[in-house]
Amino acid sequence: MHLIAQTLVDGLVLGGIYALSAVGFSLIFGVLHVINLSHGILVLIGAYLALIFSQALQVDPLLTLPLVMAVLFAAGYPYQRFLIQRAVNQSGLGSMLLTFGVALMLQNVMIWLFSPDMKSITPGYAFASFRVAGLTFDAVRVSALVASLVLLSCLAMLLKFSALGRVIRATAQQTMAARLCGVNVPHVYALTFAVSAAFAGAAGIVIGIILPFSPADEALWTLNAFVVVVLGGVGSPAGALIGGLLLGIVSTLTAQYIGPAFPNVTMFLLLVIMLLVRPNGLLGNAFAASR
Repeated sequence: MHLIAQTLVDGLVLGGIYALSAVGFSLIFGVLHVINLSHGILVLIGAYLALIFSQALQVDPLLTLPLVMAVLFAAGYPYQRFLIQRAVNQSGLGSMLLTFGVALMLQNVMIWLFSPDMKSITPGYAFASFRVAGLTFDAVRVSALVASLVLLSCLAMLLKFSALGRVIRATAQQTMAARLCGVNVPHVYALTFAVSAAFAGAAGIVIGIILPFSPADEALWTLNAFVVVVLGGVGSPAGALIGGLLLGIVSTLTAQYIGPAFPNVTMFLLLVIMLLVRPNGLLGNAFAASR
């Protein structure tokens, strides 16, 4: 019984990280209707930037969150406005091919800059732990989970209560009506992508402090984001959270009771079942009500 409880706790922690890593992918897919195959590389860029900034500034990696998110936000806006949007205007598959090519290019640039070796971000409390009710909690994993939940909550409040969030939701639900009301839709799309890139970078920091990473991991995090979106639904932080927690629990239970080589098998099995039973995810499309 203790082992089951510990496994579930580990799954919840891992699920929170999966949710944060997927929420940007979910937002882009829900608003722009673009499958961003460079999402994983944005996550890794965040991890590498956190490694550089934390070493240069001699601060806790989580304190580099605002700086990393600002850099990814600034890079995400022109990436969508001047590259992805042009590809979308050309053909339906143009954006997928473009983002796939950008991911491959940036992966090779990262290999050239940082080598293909595994890196890790080690905060001062990396080996600290504590026990509650007989369960062991790693300080670094708990801090990563708390950071994930805080960031997901901030994104949810941004989408629901801010002027930018209202414009994003309106554009996603009724693009033509938003244009008629004077909304600069290309600008909103670029801002949405920039926000998504910023949260992808934040996810990279959280991932980097608990897991080793290398440029080869970009496809893994893109795939995980896709699975989380299918499970939880498109466009909402709550959907990403539910999908991420479900995927994290399934992964840890599979690794513990079936074998460490089988989490990917159960992940794809869960993906197939969800596509057959409820293709819109558990919470559905957050922006579909008014379409």
